[in-house]
Amino acid sequence: MDTKIFTIANQKGGVGKTTTAVNLSVGLARNGIPCLLVDLDPQGNASSAIGLSKKEGGSLFPCFIDKIPAENQILSTAVDNLFLIPSEVDLATVEMELSQVDNYLGQLKRCLDPIRKSKQYGAIVLDCPPALGMLSMNALATADYLIIALQCEYLAMEGLGQILKVVDQLKDANINPNLTLGGILMTMFDMRTNLSRQVVNEVRTHFSEKVFETLIPRSIRLSEAPSFGQSIFDYDPHGAGALAYNNWVEEIKKRFLSP
Repeated sequence: MDTKIFTIANQKGGVGKTTTAVNLSVGLARNGIPCLLVDLDPQGNASSAIGLSKKEGGSLFPCFIDKIPAENQILSTAVDNLFLIPSEVDLATVEMELSQVDNYLGQLKRCLDPIRKSKQYGAIVLDCPPALGMLSMNALATADYLIIALQCEYLAMEGLGQILKVVDQLKDANINPNLTLGGILMTMFDMRTNLSRQVVNEVRTHFSEKVFETLIPRSIRLSEAPSFGQSIFDYDPHGAGALAYNNWVEEIKKRFLSP
């Protein structure tokens, strides 16, 4: 099976993007699908949520700048079948560095192509910074599928059109003609409020089958898990968050990773 690359993105912070990237990666690995999680956020939240400390020189920075093979940066994790390229603060300077090179939107693709062609992983998951800067644009230029984590609030919907416009621009410019909106995952859903239900209904009205069936609940456990360096499957395996992410991983497998 060919390696599929998923970009988890949203230019708005605090929508569950990193939580989604981490639990998708762990969920696929738990299902026997070798997965590589790439932390592209200089804050390194995905790396710490997996339980790995930041290490100087451990990010993709040397691959971007010095063209060191990205394979050299891959770390094993405590989860079978799950591997990580971590982030650290040096990625914050990549924005300026990349703007000075040719084909600046194709540098992440150049870094990851050898890994993809090795077919060692069933999926590569890219966790992006909460902004449509150079790193997020590189991720979109590399991915097969964009997964948008969208908080169940009206303000969160405002940026949805912007990121979809960027997708169209990348396709029209032939930078990544194969990029597809894989789906919109509604996060922080609160079944007790009319607002959450209204937002879900409105998004489904506009995007129909592109909205995943699974709704990720607002959950203290989901918020706590990263501080313990664990996915929700390890931190609260029988809770509502774990059940929801497990159901969503099944949707991802059925849509994109079936033989």
